[in-house]
Amino acid sequence: MKILVTGGAGFIGSHLAEALVRRGHRVRVLDNLLSGRRENLRAVRADVEVVRGDCADPADARRAVRGVEVVFHEAAVPSVARSVADPALSHRANATATVEMLVAARDAGVRRFVYAGSSSVYGDLRGRAKREDMAPRPLSPYAVGKLMGEHYLRVFAELYGMETLTLRYFNVFGPRQDPGSPYSGVISLFTTAMLERRTPVIYGDGRQSRDFTYVDNVVDGNLRALRAKGLTGQAVNLATGRSVTLLVLLRALARRLGRQGRARMLAPRAGDVRHSLADVRLARRLLGYYPTVEFEDGLARTVDWYRQRARP
Repeated sequence: MKILVTGGAGFIGSHLAEALVRRGHRVRVLDNLLSGRRENLRAVRADVEVVRGDCADPADARRAVRGVEVVFHEAAVPSVARSVADPALSHRANATATVEMLVAARDAGVRRFVYAGSSSVYGDLRGRAKREDMAPRPLSPYAVGKLMGEHYLRVFAELYGMETLTLRYFNVFGPRQDPGSPYSGVISLFTTAMLERRTPVIYGDGRQSRDFTYVDNVVDGNLRALRAKGLTGQAVNLATGRSVTLLVLLRALARRLGRQGRARMLAPRAGDVRHSLADVRLARRLLGYYPTVEFEDGLARTVDWYRQRARP
């Protein structure tokens, strides 16, 4: 198939683009290269067409979807804290960009549209495992924007017959996750701080928990969505079904890196969710999805990657 991956030079998108190429698909990437990097695609550089552009720009969106059968919309500004600081930027990069990509895809006759959603749409709902039938209660502009994208996918399926699916990601981690920003994923921030002999920062008491999901599991879920039947705008959790507190994560990283498991505690950040744990039974039924890489194995692979990058 001819497949477009938006944000395909970024962390998750580049892993997905690689996997698609290795399965024989023709892959185009749309990325503004503000946070994505061409070097993330070097293993498949000769096999990927890279289009530099902005998903929220209608002309760029139309150019990217031309001749494409399936779109994986991974592009986003995935940060709760940044969205609190700049709601308008977050809305454009998440909600507006999704609408523009959907419109361009509809007009180009794209058959299937798979969207990188977010567990943040649940907010702090009562109960441990988050199920797709729970009413969303977003706590940040980022979460609102991601939820709006979900609604648009459902509407485009109902109105225009497009095959659409939202995959709600839960705290994805792994190689290529950029630690160069305070808004980056906590595992990349903790790991690089310890390697540089700095004290990691925890916002809150460290007892907040996350369903940390290794990137290979997310890629597998997307590949399964490529051939799944009966896609009509559903939202599906993509995670492991297991949660880990930040204090436990800190100790696990300290053991692997031979460092002390201490952190500097700061006040909780506005919009942050206290606990995040997925119920993945719907993903099993609809996609045949089971996580293939456990948290500990994924953590070991991730630490090894950051170690190699830290060497002089």
